[in-house]
Order: sequence, then structure tokens, then C-alpha cells
Amino acid sequence: MNGSKSPGLAGFGILKNTTCHTEKKISVFFSIIFMTVGILSNSLAIAILLKAYQRFRQKSKASFLLLASGLVVTDLFGHLINGAIAVFVYASDKDWIRFNQSNILCSVFGICMVFFGLCPLFLGSVMAVERCIGVTKPIFHSTKMTSKHVKMMLTMVCLFAVLIALLPILRFRAYQIQASRTWCFYKTEHVEDWEDRFYLLLFSCLGLLALAISFLCNAVTGITLLRVKFKSQQRQGRSHHFEMIIQLLAIMCVSCICWSPFLVTMARIGINESRSKETCETILFALRMATWNQILDPWVYILLRKAVLKNLYKITRGCCGVHIINLHMWELSSIKNSLKVAAISESPVSSKQINLQPLSSMGQ
Repeated sequence: MNGSKSPGLAGFGILKNTTCHTEKKISVFFSIIFMTVGILSNSLAIAILLKAYQRFRQKSKASFLLLASGLVVTDLFGHLINGAIAVFVYASDKDWIRFNQSNILCSVFGICMVFFGLCPLFLGSVMAVERCIGVTKPIFHSTKMTSKHVKMMLTMVCLFAVLIALLPILRFRAYQIQASRTWCFYKTEHVEDWEDRFYLLLFSCLGLLALAISFLCNAVTGITLLRVKFKSQQRQGRSHHFEMIIQLLAIMCVSCICWSPFLVTMARIGINESRSKETCETILFALRMATWNQILDPWVYILLRKAVLKNLYKITRGCCGVHIINLHMWELSSIKNSLKVAAISESPVSSKQINLQPLSSMGQ
């Protein structure tokens, strides 16, 4: 009988020979801390988003706020559901045979791990694409990127993530209890069947693809904003758009640092049939790194705002005792001003005006 296809027995075979042990008190403590910090930070981000959405209702910023809201809501529910199940498992002394006879809890845990892992990555890439279109093609963004279209994209992203998470269940492949006996995921030990390897590679490839899309789009957006700053001769064009560029850099760094270890580890397990002795500890470390991404997401996307950057600039200038940057030349502009400057730089009328300025000065 194939144990991987038997719902009642799936995952229990790994409990017989566990090579990865975790300290119960320390693990419960860290799980509660991660869950609490994640819930508080995402709740604060949601409150800030709701307040910002009431103040700014223009189309250019409405799409960003909707996507950001979907991201922080997904992270919030991820911490609530996955954190609650993890704390319950630790509190029950990881005795899966006692409370998971029908493998329902493990299946739910595995589905949530996959969904709340991929969905924020997908939303991050969609946000990067949206910002890239808004800066490089502002007219197209203002006419086509409406709130209705953004809501449709959010729905499609969530449905796609749900489909990926339910794929093993639809194929009658149960999620497996991992060697640490603290969480459920795809089969990561003695992976020999091609389908088990396919799920691992699918998860890692989709996650890495989302990171690559985010990196490329954010790079294009940052380069475009810098070109607008250095090419435009008007006072409004001197604005460095410091707020957006800092957010783009933080988004790329946090996402790549937090998710790359876990995604690369899953890909390596999927490619290699046999797993090394260090795989269990490596997976746990990579999983905790990925958890930090959901904690840092609201601080990167929402809380790293203009007011915070201004205060940081004042503190830095006061500590250094010198004027590092001339503040009026480095205005922390909003997304609305960024789109205006991008539109002016692409307009042929503005380019003619810029070219005529040297001629008028020569005539004088």
C-alpha cells in the first residue's frame, strides 16, 4: 500500500525515526513571539492603510493601497492561522498520532503553509509590476489600472495560490509531517516519486519567479525615477522621490534575504533524491527566515513613509553635525508627484520647453 496516498496513515511514518529535535519551551516562546509581533505589525499597517485610503482616493494611489491591503491582510491571516496551529502542536507535545488520526489537521496546516507562503510573493510581484507601469506608462496606468481591475487581479492571485495549495489534495497526495514534527508541508524526506519532487520544484520555481519579477520591475522603476530626476530641469523634476526609492530597495532586500534560503532549499531537495543529515536544521532555519518576511512586510510597504524618513534624516543630520543633503533638493514626494513628473518627462511639449530654455537664456 502506498503510504503517501493513504490519508489516514500519511505522514506518520516519519515519526518513527526523527533526526531533528527542537526545544519545546524555546520553540513555543519563539512561535508566540513571531505570531504576536506579526499580528500587531500587520494590524497597525491595516489601520494606516484604511486611513490613507480615506485621504487619497485618486486612481494612481488607490491601486497601490488595494494591493498593499491585500498583502497585509494575507500576512495577518497567515500569522493567525499558521501561528495558532503551530502553538497548538507545541502545546500538545507534538503528539500527532493523538490529535491527527484522520490527517485533517496536517492537511489544513500544509495547505495554509503553501498558500500563505506563495500568496505574499505573488502579491509582491504584482505590486512591483503595478508600480513599474505607473511610473513608466502613467497614462495607461491612469486609464486601465482601475480599482475594479486591481480587485480582479487580487482575486486571481488568491485563486491561483489556492489551486497550488490544493493540488496535492486533488491528486490524492497527503501533506507530510516534517522531521521536526512541528509543521506540515510537501514530502521532504526520501523524495523518490516524481510527483513529490514536482510539488517541491513547482513551489520553489514559482516563488523564485515572483522574486525575479519583483527585482526586475523594481529596478526598472528605480532607474526610471532617477532618469526623471537628472534629466528634468524644472524644480519639480529635481525631486529625488526618496520615499519610493527607499521602499523599492527595502522590498527587494527583505524579500530576497528572507525567502531565498527556503526556496533554494526546497529546490535542492526536489532535485536531489537523497537528503543530507543537515536538511532538517536547514529547513527549520530557512522557514524561520521566511516567517520574518511576513513580519517585515507591513514595515517595508506601509510604515516606511515620508514622515518617518524626514525624522530619520533630521536625526542623522543632527548626529553628523553637517548638512549631508540639501533638503529642498531631495523632497520626499508622494506617488502622485512621481507619476506627474514621469508624465511630464515623457510629454513632447515638456521636452520642447526644456530645449527652448537654453535658447531663451542665450537671447538674453
